[in-house]
Amino acid sequence: MFGVELHDARAVAVAVNGGGEVLARSIAEASADVAGAARTALQKVRQSAADSRDVTLGVACIAPESSAFAAAIDALAREYGGAPEHAAPTSSGVAAVVAEAWVGAAKGVGDVVYFAVDDHTSAGILRAGVPVTGSRGRAGSVAWLALNPVEREDYRRVGCLEAEVSAAGIVRRFIWRIKSGDASRIQDEVANDLAKVTVSHILAAAREHDGVAISVVRDTAKYLGMAAANLVAVIDPEMLVLGGIIAGEDALLLDLVRAEISRRLPRMMFDALTIAPAALGAEAAAIGAARLAGAAAR
Repeated sequence: MFGVELHDARAVAVAVNGGGEVLARSIAEASADVAGAARTALQKVRQSAADSRDVTLGVACIAPESSAFAAAIDALAREYGGAPEHAAPTSSGVAAVVAEAWVGAAKGVGDVVYFAVDDHTSAGILRAGVPVTGSRGRAGSVAWLALNPVEREDYRRVGCLEAEVSAAGIVRRFIWRIKSGDASRIQDEVANDLAKVTVSHILAAAREHDGVAISVVRDTAKYLGMAAANLVAVIDPEMLVLGGIIAGEDALLLDLVRAEISRRLPRMMFDALTIAPAALGAEAAAIGAARLAGAAAR
């Protein structure tokens, strides 16, 4: 089985067997041609796989309905047969929760919520081992969680949570602090060219006790904890799996998010909840897409 996740500027592809073992993996960068990046990544994993003649392909992306991915999805569907089990897209959050419950942090758990933030925010829900997608496939659209009573134009475009805690949102809040008069060591690192600031700069500076970076990270954790608590309160899962930069920053971000969740939930609800960092990293959605495609083909 093959799976690919389409990103804004790259594609992540994997080949997996029936037990969930990743047999081959590839990442291809793309400046504009996401379909081309997906083909390149898939060609590499197909070449590495022992037998790739009979291809079952699953595709995941952050927003399957988005026009940004439509051409790539159509191209992959034509190349891999066009049948529902061949290149039928699913959301990255749904694919990731399927993967984490199959061979990841939530292996064997039936009721799971996956919540992650990286370039974008994503979430997926598993109930009794079955993905919850909603009547129109939009369940888990966590980017649109409303967590600030202030109404801003970017909230209308991408959603409140996305605007605040995606990679671009974190950088925006940091730059706002600098333009407001605060000073950070990051300014020296980027020679005062704020357009070069990345999330990695901010996280690294926070680990080095930079005051502005620490403040931005704490505000980020507050938004993330509020969002996660809302998901838990509505869905009541057995396990909450936190992915993306949350999972990759245990001491810096994960602990802060966990503490924020505990403040936002009733004690009995929090004590009954298992919170775990995601185990499959950047390959989770691709693995889940392959799993879903394999199940559809049977």
